[in-house]
Amino acid sequence: MLTLENIKYSRNSKEIIKDISVSFEEKKITSIIGSNGVGKSTLAYIIMGLSDYKPNDGKIYLDGTDITNFSITQRARLGISLLWQEPARFEGLSVKNYLSLGGKIKLDDIKEALNLVRLNPNVYMSRFVDKKLSGGERKRVEIASCILLKPKFLIMDEPDSGIDLMSLDMIVDIMKHLKENDTGVIVITHREEIASHSDYSYLICDGRVLKSGVCSDIIDYYRSTCDVCDNVNAPKEQEI
Repeated sequence: MLTLENIKYSRNSKEIIKDISVSFEEKKITSIIGSNGVGKSTLAYIIMGLSDYKPNDGKIYLDGTDITNFSITQRARLGISLLWQEPARFEGLSVKNYLSLGGKIKLDDIKEALNLVRLNPNVYMSRFVDKKLSGGERKRVEIASCILLKPKFLIMDEPDSGIDLMSLDMIVDIMKHLKENDTGVIVITHREEIASHSDYSYLICDGRVLKSGVCSDIIDYYRSTCDVCDNVNAPKEQEI
């Protein structure tokens, strides 16, 4: 269980996360839904432990252990991983070597991961993780690396970013694959097509949890309330 209790975070004197308490389970898909600019990615960076995203108040627990002051490296060692919106480039590093994690991963497992992200292993293992790969291709390679890590929790920050609409079903298949292999998936999205496959959902607005519960209920609320809201950063009286 990964738990955030009463998390607050400010930057440049602006309060971005305002007393958020959420929890995530292994072997479950949990979605964090919300419009752009409401604090979703900031929350992801706080969970991952990025150096500039240490909460001003509150606690983060992993299986009962306080990891609030743990570094990103320490959290990674404990099994928390983050799929970035913008994948990195590694000039001179082949896809095969990138995915092998220093020779720790078997070739058959690399091929399986590439097939899961719908990249032909015979074509892509010899290619390089550089500017010659499109943003969508690099995103798929990064997703493959996350699959191979077999994390306890994987934070997927807008996993469809840079990937064409026809591949949304691939994202869903990967989320289900991770769940079936005991990973707790935390997916940050504004897409109903992705969120609808969650076991549980949190709706975020103005740095707060606006509503939480069964995904279908949250999506209905989001569609009826947030889509027509004139100011995504100003929750009305519906806030709970």
